[in-house]
Amino acid sequence: MRIATWNVEWFAELFDARDNLLADDGPGGREGVSRKVQADAIAQVLARIDADLTVIIEAPNTGHTQRTERALGRFAAAYGLRQSAALIGFANTTHQEIAALYDPSRLSLRHDPLESPRAPRFDQSFEVDTDVDDHAEAHVFSKPPLELELTAPGIAPPLRLIGVHAKSKAPHNANGMARADEVSILNRRKQLAQCIWIRRRVEAMIAAGMPVIVLGDLNDGPGLDHYEHLFGHSSVEVVMGDPAHPETELYDPHANAWRNPRQGFTMGTARFYHRDFQRYVHALLDYVMVSRDILERHRPRWRIWHPFDDPRIHADAPFRDALIAASDHYPVSVDLA
Repeated sequence: MRIATWNVEWFAELFDARDNLLADDGPGGREGVSRKVQADAIAQVLARIDADLTVIIEAPNTGHTQRTERALGRFAAAYGLRQSAALIGFANTTHQEIAALYDPSRLSLRHDPLESPRAPRFDQSFEVDTDVDDHAEAHVFSKPPLELELTAPGIAPPLRLIGVHAKSKAPHNANGMARADEVSILNRRKQLAQCIWIRRRVEAMIAAGMPVIVLGDLNDGPGLDHYEHLFGHSSVEVVMGDPAHPETELYDPHANAWRNPRQGFTMGTARFYHRDFQRYVHALLDYVMVSRDILERHRPRWRIWHPFDDPRIHADAPFRDALIAASDHYPVSVDLA
């Protein structure tokens, strides 16, 4: 079984207010990429990755007249994708939903936000002290994580999946360095609180004997910026857990590699244009983290579908170009035996 996650930049821009696909020459959410080019590229990538389930980050919108499941179903039908079913959990107001696109002949999914004494459901409020002033602050998700139960032949017990799009740390619309620092620290505190929230729910599931996968865009990586020193660790490391307690730790080889910065190499799952450097830079933001029982029972194999760093993809020009046109993030997959 192949499970993947992919942040598809402004997927919502490819649909009208009634969820009709706009695969035309009009501008979408990708700068310099028409809606048709992006739609064709997304479909090509999904078909080539051929995952049984893909957690889509920045999925089409659910709102007054729009439904994410309907939009994704029409997209799959238009391109003949076997991943013909879609599911979301708690809708949000950002026009960037978290959704599962999957093959219903291979697996069954249900949105199943378990009650936990350790941490509330993701549509509620979570109190934690992130500024060390002995007063807990209340935090909410602008994009509540998607909590799923997956059942399939050969998979026992059922898998618990948490699809995540964590708070971005970028100081958007901040004027001046002082304000940018202030906003960056505030955003990191929010992100840290979200990841503590996720970690507590993960620990409750592991304690109950449930195999867990956390996947999606965490907007963070160990050692990613200097603000990390203010908090002692990255949000990614919070979600992964304490290496001193491997029985409750989540594992992702790409995130794990970041824990040893002296190795002399980096990996990335996203590419952005840096205006000061006038070049593209890449960052490791997207992960598929699995609990130890999955690691031992299903012998997972990971892959970042990177158009430049993966030589098999780089040699395949049409597929490489589709990955570049489809999004500023690249898919990450894990194969389970």
